[in-house]
This record gives sequence, C-alpha cells and structure tokens, in this order.
Amino acid sequence: MQTTIRAILTLYLAHLLTDFVFQTSHLVQQKKNGQALGYFKHGAIHYLCALLAAACFLPGMISSLRFQLVVIALTLVHLLIDLCKIQFAKSRPAADGALAFVLDQVVHFFTVVLAACWIEQTPLAGIARSSLHVLREQSNRILILLIVYVAVIFACGYLIRFLTKPLMRHIGLGAPQIPNSPLRETPVQLSNAGMYIGWLERFLVLTALLLHSPATVGLIVAAKSIARYPQFHREQFAEYFLIGTLLSICTAFVGGVVLMKVFFGSSALPQ
Repeated sequence: MQTTIRAILTLYLAHLLTDFVFQTSHLVQQKKNGQALGYFKHGAIHYLCALLAAACFLPGMISSLRFQLVVIALTLVHLLIDLCKIQFAKSRPAADGALAFVLDQVVHFFTVVLAACWIEQTPLAGIARSSLHVLREQSNRILILLIVYVAVIFACGYLIRFLTKPLMRHIGLGAPQIPNSPLRETPVQLSNAGMYIGWLERFLVLTALLLHSPATVGLIVAAKSIARYPQFHREQFAEYFLIGTLLSICTAFVGGVVLMKVFFGSSALPQ
C-alpha cells in the first residue's frame, strides 16, 4: 500500500508539472486550434515528466514493463481528457470557468489513482483507508512538499484567474486616457503582472507558514499593496486586486496548513 500511495504522489506530481509548469500559452493555443503537434508535444512532456518523477521517487519501478505501459496509457487518457475539455469549451464558452477547471482536475487525479493501482495491482477500495498514515511517513514528505508547492503556486493561479475573469472584463473601462501614462495598463498586462506577482506571493506565504513566521504574511501583503497603490484610484482595479489577493492568500494558507500537518503533525502555529 505504501508503494501505491507513493506512485499516486509521483504520477500526480508529473501531472502538475505537465499542466501548470511546462505547458505554455502557445502550446495551449495549438491544442485549441486542433493541431496534432500541440497534443504530441503535451503528451511527450507528460511522459517525460512521469519518467523523471519515477526516476527520483520510484527508481525500482521505472524499468518495469507494466509501469511503462500504464504511463503510456495514462498519457493517452490525459490527452483525451484535454481534447474533451477543449471541445466542450468550444460548444459552451460560458461554461469554461472555475467549475470546469476543478472538474477537469478531479478527473485527472482519479485517472492518476487508477493508474497507480494498476501499476501496483492494488484494490482501489483500500487506498483511502491507509492513505493518511502513509502520507505522513518520512519518505513521502519531499513528494508532498513538491506537490503542494506546485499545486498552490501554479495550479491555484489558474483557478484564481478563472474566478476573477468577470472582473478582468471590466478592468479596461474607465482607465485614464493619458498618452504614454504609466497608469494606463491593459487588462492583459494586468493579468500577466498579477500572475507573476501571485506566483511569488504564494511561494513566500507557503514558505513563511512552513517556517512558522506568520508575521511575514502581513509584510508580503503590505509590500504588494504599496506597489499597486497608484492604481487604487480605479474602483474596478481595487476590487480585482482585493479579491485576487484574498483568494491567493487563502490558497497559500490551505497549502501551508497541509504542509504543517504533514511535517509537524499539527496545523497550529507554536505560541
């Protein structure tokens, strides 16, 4: 059972790296345009990430024929899920939001669990009963750390962008019409800047909580607010900033609680 849980963590880390670290906007556009090359590159990245993760955390399994066949099958299923999601988004653009994103990730996670069970020939029903105890074992802590960091920093960034998308549609309205003004920033520029700032923000908050330094979180938020202060005169931007920041901090806090529970056995900060 311990090896099965470790296989789940390893394959899920490969999935997170594939979808949220190594998948560029250009590659996403290729898939949306139905280009086979886009799907081939995405599948190759998934397969290589799975092999690399297995080489680090499942070294005795990577040479197994069963493992290779299951990873290839998982890669094909991953591409099929992506294709179905893209076709669904084309047929119903209004439904391509946060809920669709969450459902897509739940399906991907379930396929990862099935793949790990097939590799280890473990009954699916036995996974949930022993997973919590196994996750807290010393040998799995680095895997949990990597998964939480990648999920919170990158994957949650996509979720936050979906949740704040309605606000982004109105960010450009009412902007100052001063030529070459540094305050004149397009919605795309705001979104990109927010994405990079969010990555750094969630990384710092996670690390601060893991190091038992919650006061650092306040300094991070204050520094971010000072950097964006000139744009707060626009009510729409202020709403976008506040909601995005609170969502980002909340996801980082959830990740921090998980890491503290795994590493220290308690989610409470020391007095």
